[in-house]
Amino acid sequence: MTEGQEAAAQAVETAAEVAGNWARAGRHAGVAGAAIGVVAAGAAAGVAIERMTVGRGMRRRARLALDAAGPYGTLRGTPGAAIAEDGTELYYEVDEPGPPEKADGAAKSAVNGKHGKHGKNDRSAKPVRGKEARAAQEAQGGLRKRLTAALGRRSAAPTVVFSHGYCLSQDSWHFQRSALRGTVRTVHWDQRSHGRSSRGHGQIDGTEPVTIDLLGRDLKAVLDAAVPEGPIVLVGHSMGGMTVMALADQFPEYVAERVVGVALIGTSAGRLSEVGFGLPSMGVKAFHWLAPGVLKALGWQREIVERGRRATADLFAGLIKRYSFGTPENVDPGIARFGERLIEATPIDVVAEFFPAFAVHDKTEALVAYDAVPALVLAGESDLITPADHSRTIAEVLPHADLVCVPGAGHLVMLERPELVNEHLVSLVERASVAARSSRHARA
Repeated sequence: MTEGQEAAAQAVETAAEVAGNWARAGRHAGVAGAAIGVVAAGAAAGVAIERMTVGRGMRRRARLALDAAGPYGTLRGTPGAAIAEDGTELYYEVDEPGPPEKADGAAKSAVNGKHGKHGKNDRSAKPVRGKEARAAQEAQGGLRKRLTAALGRRSAAPTVVFSHGYCLSQDSWHFQRSALRGTVRTVHWDQRSHGRSSRGHGQIDGTEPVTIDLLGRDLKAVLDAAVPEGPIVLVGHSMGGMTVMALADQFPEYVAERVVGVALIGTSAGRLSEVGFGLPSMGVKAFHWLAPGVLKALGWQREIVERGRRATADLFAGLIKRYSFGTPENVDPGIARFGERLIEATPIDVVAEFFPAFAVHDKTEALVAYDAVPALVLAGESDLITPADHSRTIAEVLPHADLVCVPGAGHLVMLERPELVNEHLVSLVERASVAARSSRHARA
């Protein structure tokens, strides 16, 4: 038996054990617990295929290399905290416009990391080619020059506020943060119970479930604390995009007065209960019926589940890659591991608390609040979580928006195709800056 066959056999053998463990963890969910076991077994069998082609040592080295020395998610700004209506502390960071030297240093770190520079002694890392590195740095410099010219006088320059998605954190915007760093004021915040923000007080004491409307009010609290004046460009990915919609739904006057641009990336205005997640039709119905109960049951047994997640890292790595990237085989292993690490950091009880909010999310009517400002609607054509058709629906409500559907890209399109996303984002900020100046002159 070859090494690859042995690895595959081990993976299939592990599938039964994994299925049993997850079924036991979900035993209080009845049929749902059994369903989890079936899903886990199937996923483990899928991982077996990857093990036939990618050695265990290589996978382990890739994970350790990024965890130890990877630059992704290491950009930091001036910290701050906003207090939500229920007392939850919402963590944010501000990057102020600054000297080009500092911004260029951060950009070099990001560029080197993007090309696989994990550490001096890491033999699995991809070498950084001089021409490629210079070309990437020149591209970053070109974007900054464009922004600097477009922004003009600082008094009219907008603040760009980034809202991240479900089971992620502000660090998921690493490449976009690097591209804008030092040129325009940016705010990056962590949604409640995510990243460095506190666990939601209303969820801990059981007084209030998570809703998209609640997240919209959280965003308003962050804006009041971090951007008390001046024009704003809102950027939201997935759940972050829904948060941006909820802000408009509840604070339309504020949006009309302060927001001069919006980017909705890999998100949806509603009908998420119809999403198929790449499953057969029977599986889709079962998933939407069982998932809330399964997650709730698993959330009650957090310690058992978290141990299971750690013990089956390869299993979850395979699932995360499938649902995060459209063409995972073309994604740098370091970036793929970064995505895994972001999602792994979200506790199962938080996953369970947020999940039901998506089934009832519907903000299609609220989108019209953004029809008067420059808008970007961008999605990966291979997104299995918020399919590109949902972005096309948004674009129908915002007919003046730039609609960009990226072939071969998945849900984490900002990590999978960062250069393209950065280019469109810079173009949006340019247009929004012009809109901000026009608005200021009209009021003068």
